[in-house]
Amino acid sequence: MVVPEVLVVAGTRPEAIKVAPLAMSMARAGRLRPVLLAAGQHPRLVRESLAAFGLAPAVSVHLRRRSGTLAELAAEVVRELDAAMAARPPDAVVVQGDTSTAAMAAQVAFWRRIPVVHLEAGLRSHDLYSPFPEEANRKIIAQVAALHLTPTEEAARNLAAEGVAGSTVLTTGNTVVDAVLHVAANAPGCADPRVEAAVTRARAGQRRLVLVTAHRRESWGEPLEQVLAAVADLVAAHPDVEVVLPTHPNPAVSGLVHRVLDGLERVVLTAALPYPELARVLSAATLVLSDSGGIQEEAPSFQVPVLVLREVTERMEAVKAGCALLVGTDRELIVKTAGGLLREESARRAMTTVSSPFGDGLAADRAEQAIAWLLGCAPQRPAEFAATSGVPAGRPGGVR
Repeated sequence: MVVPEVLVVAGTRPEAIKVAPLAMSMARAGRLRPVLLAAGQHPRLVRESLAAFGLAPAVSVHLRRRSGTLAELAAEVVRELDAAMAARPPDAVVVQGDTSTAAMAAQVAFWRRIPVVHLEAGLRSHDLYSPFPEEANRKIIAQVAALHLTPTEEAARNLAAEGVAGSTVLTTGNTVVDAVLHVAANAPGCADPRVEAAVTRARAGQRRLVLVTAHRRESWGEPLEQVLAAVADLVAAHPDVEVVLPTHPNPAVSGLVHRVLDGLERVVLTAALPYPELARVLSAATLVLSDSGGIQEEAPSFQVPVLVLREVTERMEAVKAGCALLVGTDRELIVKTAGGLLREESARRAMTTVSSPFGDGLAADRAEQAIAWLLGCAPQRPAEFAATSGVPAGRPGGVR
């Protein structure tokens, strides 16, 4: 029997993390052959992230980038992925999320009449320019996908409101929960001794650890400067608080971060952390300030409240469940809200006693079965994930 090949595309670290559990599930089940393709948007981070799961790309492409513009990125991805799909035509193509890589890979597959599977489909902020360009990217993918794997029921409702419904839409839960549970159980010590020391102090109750991540394009410039000033204010106001801030590699972000926070006591600035190390830091945190979609999804599995550094979020499930609060990039609001949670244990605890609305660790298995069904290798679709079956409150994998 010929086993169908499924091209699984990852251009950035979040994509790699979220497709890794699906690739592993396909390999375990044996009825689909996953072919991991590193699409070149963040090549080093993709390789490192896949390695955390014992995986490596079967195909890697090199993008010739000079200007760094979105148009250049899109053109390069189209050229390279079209060549890759021509050289090794797959039976289906999996794209994840809402990056420019995902949108262009979906377009190329559609042009070649290859079924597109959209992992983490249906997220919507309902503001075309926030996040930019992600909101447009995911709407574009929805127009060409043959199978929409939504992480939550709310995401499925978003698609239904746009006329996308029926058997091609399946709620699986989010594979990021599968990923973080997988790595958290055996997370290694952090390579940066400053970060590992901060985790050790937090676990010993000597300090309270606040994890900060900020990189969204719409926050570059003044909004990011407001966030960083708020971080400095929080450290000054709370002598037992220590901040770990992995800096994004883009100079527009890292340059400003270092200018505002370099040398500040109890602030550890580090390069982007490998995923297992990020999970280790997250598991020890008291609070997270982040504009990352992945962090919003991962933190509830560790009972860590998230202050979302955005004006809108397409992950309102966390806000509605009480796991997250929208604070935007206003310095005063960030300081007031974070300070309140740091001062009032009861307020913080109220955000940590609910189940994760994002998954139960079985999203990848549901996705594998759904793709097998799409390609005629499974008799039926799996049962859908419902939030009531989510990860119970508690720090999983033996981490504290």
